[in-house]
Amino acid sequence: MYYNYIKALHLIFVITWFAGLFYIPRLFIYHIEASKKPRSEADILIPQLKLMARRLWYIITWPSALLSIIFAFWLILLMPIWLEQSWMHLKLTFVTLLIAYHLKTHQMFLKFQNDQISFNSLFMRIWNEGATLLLFAIIFLVTLKDTLHWINGVIGLILIGFLLILGIRIYNKRRKDL
Repeated sequence: MYYNYIKALHLIFVITWFAGLFYIPRLFIYHIEASKKPRSEADILIPQLKLMARRLWYIITWPSALLSIIFAFWLILLMPIWLEQSWMHLKLTFVTLLIAYHLKTHQMFLKFQNDQISFNSLFMRIWNEGATLLLFAIIFLVTLKDTLHWINGVIGLILIGFLLILGIRIYNKRRKDL
C-alpha cells in the first residue's frame, strides 16, 4: 500500500545525494584554483568556498545519503524477493562502490576544510566523473534488470568513461588556449 511512497522518497534522496556528489568536487576545483590566486582574492574566496562545501556536505549530501540508504533497506524489507535476483546483487555492488566513493570524498572534504590540498584540478575533474559512472551503472541496472547482458553493460561503462575523460581533456585544452 505505501510501497510507492517509500520508493518515491528513496528516489528523491538518491537524486539529492547525487546532486551533492556532483557538486562537491566542483567546489574542490574552485578551492584549488582560488588557492593559486593573489592572496587578497584567496582570502575572500577560500573561506566562502569552505562554507559552501560544509553546508552542501552536511546539510544536503550526508542526510540524503543516509535517508536514501534507509529507504532502500525499507524497500528490501517490503520486497525481499529482490535479494534473490542477480541484477540486485550487481546493483548492491555498485551501491557499495558508491558508498566507498562517498566516504573517500568525505576524506577529501575534510582535507579541503583544513586547507590540505594534495590534488590538482584535473584530478578533481576526473574524480567527479566517478559518481557519473556509478549513476549510469545503477540506473541502467534498475531499469533494465536482467535484460541487460553484463558484457554490454561493461562495454557501455567503459565507453561512457572514455567519453567523459575525452571531454575533460578537450575542456582542459580549450581552457588553456583561452
